[in-house]
This record gives sequence, C-alpha cells and structure tokens, in this order.
Amino acid sequence: MQKHPFGKTDYPVSSLGFGGAPVGYLGTEQERITRILNLLLDRGVNLIDTAASYPGSEQAIANAIGHRRSEFFLVSKCGSKLPDLPGTAWSADLITATVERSLRNLQTDHLDVMLLHSCALNVLKHGEPLAALIKAREAGKIRFVGYSGDNEAAAYAAGLSEIAVIETSISIADQANIDLVLPVSRKNRLGVLAKRPIANAAWKDPTQQPGIYAGYAKPYHDRLKKMNLDPAGLGITGPDAWAELALRFTLSQSGVHTAIIGTTNPDNASTNIAAAEKGPLPAGVVKQIREAFRTANPDRSWTGQT
Repeated sequence: MQKHPFGKTDYPVSSLGFGGAPVGYLGTEQERITRILNLLLDRGVNLIDTAASYPGSEQAIANAIGHRRSEFFLVSKCGSKLPDLPGTAWSADLITATVERSLRNLQTDHLDVMLLHSCALNVLKHGEPLAALIKAREAGKIRFVGYSGDNEAAAYAAGLSEIAVIETSISIADQANIDLVLPVSRKNRLGVLAKRPIANAAWKDPTQQPGIYAGYAKPYHDRLKKMNLDPAGLGITGPDAWAELALRFTLSQSGVHTAIIGTTNPDNASTNIAAAEKGPLPAGVVKQIREAFRTANPDRSWTGQT
C-alpha cells in the first residue's frame, strides 16, 4: 500500500488506517478484532487510531497486535471525563492520568500521537489541555500532540505551533473541513487523518446501521440523497461501487494522508484496501462531487459532523 510522510512527523503512513471506535462500541469479539488487525498490518496498513473513551478498544488492540508494536503508528485520544480517573473533563490531572491509562491499556511505553478528543474551541483556547499534552510529550510518553474535531475548533487547532496532527471529518457527505481545516493543515505541514471517510455508508438505509452509528449515518444519508450522485455515472461500477467512490474521494483531497476505517468485518477491510490501492479519483470526478455538495447545500449549513 502507498505510504506518505505524515506531515511534520515524517513517519511514512499508509493511505488507509484503522479506527478503533466500532470494535469498542459494538462489543466485537477479540478473535475477530485480532483477525482484522493482523490482516490490515499484513497488507501494509500501519496507522492504528483509538481513544481512551472507546470502551475496551485500547485493550483489544493491544491484545491483538501489541506484539507487533514496532510495525504501526499508534494514535489515541483524551480529554473526556472517565469514571475511573481523577480530575474533571479537560483538566491537566485528567489528561495526565488518561495518558498513563492509555499506555497501560495499549501495553506500550509511548504513544506516537495523543489527540485532544473533540475539545471545544473555548476550552482549547484556555490552554490547560494542550499544556498537559505538551508536558507528556516532554516526558517521552507521547511523541506528538494533536487534535481531533471539526469546524472552527479544528481550524484553530491546526494553526497552533505545538499541534502536529489533525483528525477531522472528510467524506462525500461531509466536505466543510476540506475548505476550512485542510488549507491551514497544509500550510503548517500537519499530518491529517480523515475520520468517517465513507460517511458511515450513507447510501444505505440508516436504520440498518448498528448501535450508535445510525445516529451518525442519518444526516449523511439525507445529504447524499440531496446530492443525487450515481457511482456508475461517475465511472465507478461493481458491487462495492459506493464504498470505492466514497473512500477514493476522501483520499483525493490534498493534505489528507490517511483515511481511517472502523470496520469489524474482515471482508470489508479487504474491500477497502483494494479501493485505497486504486488511488485518488480523476480530478473531473472529484470536481463533480464537490459541486454536487455545494449545489445541495446552498446556505453552507452542512458543517463537519463531530
């Protein structure tokens, strides 16, 4: 799989990464997690993303591929209040304790990146959460500091000198951050992870989506209907045409280094790998999709979904 220098981290990351939210929230069995993660590593995927607040995700990842730690770039997130840790949300005490907890859960002596997880703009500007991560970086517990979120807060974070990595929503149905966040990220040479790169399979009936993901999928589904896209008309055919179109669109955006997929299905993982290996979409197709988004959203009310 193609790899790119991950912004100013200079780590060569794969175009496709793994997002660990579903394996936590959906209670995926360990054997399946182990199978998927080892499949991905074997096929060249080398970025693993999780969060302290995803139930059991950090532990499951460590159990699956902790013995292969040198083969991947490891990202987690912090800031939300956790019942087993001291401190209030976004406090230095909580963030410091969360970093330590993540190191234990992930069975490692360092994280490559710790991201502030959907930190509100006013909290980010206050500075305490960022200062706590900088202190953890200086102690060697994390290598780089980053931010995960959307819209104005993500654009602000991307402009901060201490931030090295941004994770933000970018997909066929979530394009606001292409204009708002990516230009700042490119200017500051940040590593960029695109979350929800296939828009939670927005072409499907959202009521068929599992658990909490139905709530994420519904706005995307409604947007996609208004955009009136047709993969075949854009030159993408086959049983997985929608997934290929969506993933390749996200990977076509200048400044996006990796798109993280949260699949719990090994077959879907293989399908996404095959799509990513085809590379970006033709420029003309990207232009049509961008125009469809603008036309369906004339008042620009479709902000990035946090």
